[in-house]
Amino acid sequence: MWTELKAPSLAEIEVIAQGVFARLPDRFRALCEGVVIQIDDFPTEEVLDEMEADSEFDLLGLFQGTGLPFRSNDDLPRLPNMIWLYRRPILDYWAEHDETLGHIIRHVLIHEIGHHFGLSDDDMAAIEAKAD
Repeated sequence: MWTELKAPSLAEIEVIAQGVFARLPDRFRALCEGVVIQIDDFPTEEVLDEMEADSEFDLLGLFQGTGLPFRSNDDLPRLPNMIWLYRRPILDYWAEHDETLGHIIRHVLIHEIGHHFGLSDDDMAAIEAKAD
């Protein structure tokens, strides 16, 4: 039976991510209105260079845009905030760790939403440490 199994496609990862997002608290989701969640196999070369990544497998996700605390009503119209989830690095991480795929996608999605809220990686690490 296992010989028939395949890695989840971009569309299947998107379904998982949308399901995770739908189960987040209403107040949390309301603050994400207009945020676009995009699934891609890998980050672009430009993103890898900008993030100083050593490998295309280094980034599981990315937030692009202006975080909520940094917005102003006087700002010019801009592109929507985007969250990228990178399928192949997520699957690679999943293969190497004892976590479910849904848990990994949930963690990456919430982490990137944290950037939308204006939190830094250090802020989120501190929050996770307190939760543990």
